[in-house]
Amino acid sequence: MGIAADIITIFIAALFGAVIAQRLKQPLILGYILAGIVIGPFTPGITIKDIHQIELLAEIGVALLLFALGLEFSLKELKPVRKIALIGTPIQILLTMGLGFVLGKFLGWSFEESLWFGGLISLSSTMVLLKTLMNQGWMGTLSSRVMIGMLIVQDLAVVPLMIILPQLSDPASGLPMLGLAALKSALFLLLMFYLGTRLLPRILAYIAGWNSRELFILAITAMGLGIGYATYLFGLSFAFGAFVAGMVLNESDYGHQALSDIIPLRDIFGLLFFTSVGMLLDINFLIAHWDKVLLMVLLVSVGKGVIFAVLTRLFGYSNVVPIAVAFGLFQVGEFSFVLARVGLETNSIDNSMYSFVLATAVISMVATPFVSGLTTPLYKLKKRFFQHEDLQTANIPEQGLRQHVIIAGGGRVGQHIAHILKQIDVPYVLIELNHQRKEECNAAGLPVIYGDVSQPVVLEAAEVSRAKLLLITIPSIITTRMIVKMAHQQQPGLHVVARAEGLEQMKTLYQSGVYMVVLPELEAGLEIARQALIHLQVPVTLIQGYTDTVRRQLYAPMYNSHYDYHLISQLNKAKDLLEIAWLTIPADSPLLGRTIKETAIRTHTGASLVAVIHAGQFSPNPTIDYIFAQDDMVAVIGNAQQREAFKVLAGC
Repeated sequence: MGIAADIITIFIAALFGAVIAQRLKQPLILGYILAGIVIGPFTPGITIKDIHQIELLAEIGVALLLFALGLEFSLKELKPVRKIALIGTPIQILLTMGLGFVLGKFLGWSFEESLWFGGLISLSSTMVLLKTLMNQGWMGTLSSRVMIGMLIVQDLAVVPLMIILPQLSDPASGLPMLGLAALKSALFLLLMFYLGTRLLPRILAYIAGWNSRELFILAITAMGLGIGYATYLFGLSFAFGAFVAGMVLNESDYGHQALSDIIPLRDIFGLLFFTSVGMLLDINFLIAHWDKVLLMVLLVSVGKGVIFAVLTRLFGYSNVVPIAVAFGLFQVGEFSFVLARVGLETNSIDNSMYSFVLATAVISMVATPFVSGLTTPLYKLKKRFFQHEDLQTANIPEQGLRQHVIIAGGGRVGQHIAHILKQIDVPYVLIELNHQRKEECNAAGLPVIYGDVSQPVVLEAAEVSRAKLLLITIPSIITTRMIVKMAHQQQPGLHVVARAEGLEQMKTLYQSGVYMVVLPELEAGLEIARQALIHLQVPVTLIQGYTDTVRRQLYAPMYNSHYDYHLISQLNKAKDLLEIAWLTIPADSPLLGRTIKETAIRTHTGASLVAVIHAGQFSPNPTIDYIFAQDDMVAVIGNAQQREAFKVLAGC
């Protein structure tokens, strides 16, 4: 069967490898690499016959990886941490390349090989880190935002590294070639962003109009790979063109759909790529040099960790963030495999160096969950021997905080709550991470702490152990769950009120220990529906019954556990049921010429007459001697049946 038999063998081996990785709670790519090692030429047993053909197919996997990266890239994700991401990450890459160069010379490698080694270890693993953060529940924290922001820029740096590093083999002729490549890249980018942003979205819109998902998937795949191939013919990298195509499509209305459709195809060809990576790993080399490999893993991990920690601290992040970033990004990433393959294809590195780098990357990846898990205990140890770093605060009462309300989030909702609490003299404090919002709170005279509320030290500064209530206005459920977990560690019985975006999030938050969950969209929808039904003259009793039923079902934990809330709900219900109705006395009304006493309104209808407008004059609580006249406007209060009985009596 030729190459078909090889592909079948790869998929079966990759399945077993992926299952093993999943059972060990490791990223699936490690399972794919393991499968490649088992079926590779350096191990006995089943061996792939035509590795070269598999490598050619794996190039499509690289292109699709970068195509999807371009589709996922968004500047919005970098805004909260833009300084350290856009400025700090390039500095980190250069410093790590310097570290790698020194380590390479220590191992006796040439100048070019040492620079390649520095470039290969400068990147960290997005896949491994994201899985680790999700497993540890750190997603949504300030530390995770910093790490993800830096990883995005690192992933983008793969493209220029793929262009620059191959030119190092011959510096004399490489610099002109590098300049030519830079010029070609600039021309290609201008052409793509000028024509591509106009042409590609129109083509997708035309194809999407046929409502054929199969055709849509074919179109985006053809665009990504086709533009990549055109870039290759233009003298640039195939993967670079695919990445630019993804960035262009990301700006269209079909970017999210294109990404969701391309991910399965990316994963399939990515499987071939990572398996082919494992095939080139020489086990005999690793056995012979295991001591050097372990030493290099240690030196690279410690060196990268120190670089990340120092840079994070220099960019103004303190408390647990530098430790978390250092312990989260010390490993060598999956895009290093992409660079290493380029180095092999251009004869910039040999198989022994490739095996050395691959082993370093795999071991560091496997160690990431364990090393990252040391962040919290190490931070606690640090706090024991060192004083807490000062947090930026403003307008905190001199007597401190006690029996107060903590408001997590100083945006519009948080500030509105703060102003209400201020008017009724309830002590409170805001916690806000956005510096501009923190300044707004400060200018308004609101007590505010600048920091990440999901971090223990910030909650300690807000005196969470002495707080009476915690209000979370942040819409992210991941961040909310992290805040609740940290708050309950310091005060287990603290009541927390949070917001959710839907019923599933609501259930999840209740399971996480939240005392009350509010659905803003539901409340807005109920009020709009209530106003519409009132306008349509639907009986108020039916409207109120419907809204009460919906709220009671969704907010059952609060209704069942808190008597005061139930009492307020009943009072609101009574208020709404005893509605005031304004009616005009018609010309044929039986009430004309008769007094309030004579008509005995209260006796016959149960409603009460509370006001009259006669000839433009308003009279509240008219006396029993008042005589009804034509066109009088009268206000009666009562429930729906009582108001309806008055209408019949008055002939309205």
